[in-house]
Amino acid sequence: MSSDTVKTDAYAAFRIKDFRLFIFSRFFLTVAIQMQSVIVGWQIYGLTHDALSLGLIGLSEVIPFFCVTLFAGHIADIVSRKKITLTTNIIYSICALGLLLISTEFHSVINKFGTLPIYSIIFITGIARGFLSPAQISFAVQLVPHEILGNALTWNSVSWQTAEISGPAIGGLICGFYGIGTGYSIVTFLSIVGACIFVLIKDRPIPEKTKEENIWQSLTAGLRFVFTNQIVLSAMTLDMFAVFFGGAVCILPIFSDQILHTGAKGLGFLRAAPAIGAVTMSVIQAYWPPFRKAGRNLLFAVSGFGICIILFAFTRNFYLALFVLMLSGMFDNVSVVIRGTITQIHTPNEMRGRVSAVNGIFISSSNELGSFESGVMARLLGLITSIVFGGSMTVLVVGAVRKFAPKLRKLSL
Repeated sequence: MSSDTVKTDAYAAFRIKDFRLFIFSRFFLTVAIQMQSVIVGWQIYGLTHDALSLGLIGLSEVIPFFCVTLFAGHIADIVSRKKITLTTNIIYSICALGLLLISTEFHSVINKFGTLPIYSIIFITGIARGFLSPAQISFAVQLVPHEILGNALTWNSVSWQTAEISGPAIGGLICGFYGIGTGYSIVTFLSIVGACIFVLIKDRPIPEKTKEENIWQSLTAGLRFVFTNQIVLSAMTLDMFAVFFGGAVCILPIFSDQILHTGAKGLGFLRAAPAIGAVTMSVIQAYWPPFRKAGRNLLFAVSGFGICIILFAFTRNFYLALFVLMLSGMFDNVSVVIRGTITQIHTPNEMRGRVSAVNGIFISSSNELGSFESGVMARLLGLITSIVFGGSMTVLVVGAVRKFAPKLRKLSL
């Protein structure tokens, strides 16, 4: 197949066997993680009925993530990325089993210590995620030729967003109809399936380093690279602050319970709605990539995301809320694909682990710390006001990046 044909083939990356195995493995693990997120959120809310307690879920995962992620990026560039990814997958499976046991067989643990055991297990998954993130994305890039990297990242996004749909919906419905124990059982099973599929992928060699570095230089190389590249830095910053302020996912249990009155079943669909939009947009982008005038498209997409969050705050109809969240997912997916492509195209192969670790810091700042911010602001300002504030700040961040990052604004891939 010629280079030009590969570039115009919407399914080019998906035709590679190891990449397909990677996609399916990541899909099952992500479904499990997203299911667990919904179940843990509903369990914590049921035990505490407190917005801040929901925000603490994200905080208990992001603190260990931050502590290990730079070291994890260094490890991902000197140790088999397949082995790291497989090991962390197994740890996720063990943690899911732990949540199952304390929720079904050992009720006395929760009765005695309250939510602390749940937060403690989430803390361990935060450590695992710190190592998984840089190894997984760096390994995925090694599975496809460079000329179809954008296509591979698009399909990777399709897989991830499809899991984002399936996980919350399944988690919410299973939790609502069959209980928390059944939900955690399925989470454990899917995590193990993901690990078994990943074993079938052929390992790839560690990229050779182009220069000698001591441990400190290696640990900080990713930071130095990102902070000296205006395009990569501004793309990551835009995503970090936009989702940090605009992420209302963590308080959806409250919105579902107090505003829409739909319970755990409705929560599953609300959590799935952004991913439905994201998968739809991912498929569209597989045929019509957004890389021409990528910078302009990125700014437009994040602005649209912020506006959707503001509109969501005022919805009182369940189906309208689903529609607005679906639109937010469509805009967010454009941002994900463009930002991911920018980062990988501009990063040397021997530094992908460390740069991916830095990217993971930005992403976790936006997601987990964003969850904590949402919980705190909901406590201080009230539910609706906090959502409006977050969406408005997202739009303001876009304006600031547009003004101070002209290279990103003019970027075309």
